[in-house]
Amino acid sequence: MTKAELVDEVARTTQLTKKHAEIIVNTVFDSIVLSLKAGEKIELRGFGSFRIRQRGSRLGRNPKTGEGVTVPPKRIPYFKPGKELRDLLNGE
Repeated sequence: MTKAELVDEVARTTQLTKKHAEIIVNTVFDSIVLSLKAGEKIELRGFGSFRIRQRGSRLGRNPKTGEGVTVPPKRIPYFKPGKELRDLLNGE
């Protein structure tokens, strides 16, 4: 499902205009991103949680030259599905 399809679904389900539905979807996504940037964990009961994982620096390779390159540390977003979502997907 794309973001546009999600906006269409929200508009259809809530009987709002696409413009209003797009504002709602963008607000939810922006809130998630801002919370993750601030280092907060987001928990959506029954759906899952979003967290940030720290990746340390490591030695990588330049594929063209084979030369070793230091890859800097970074923060990676991580989604962990909740039990209810896992059960729904697995038909339990």
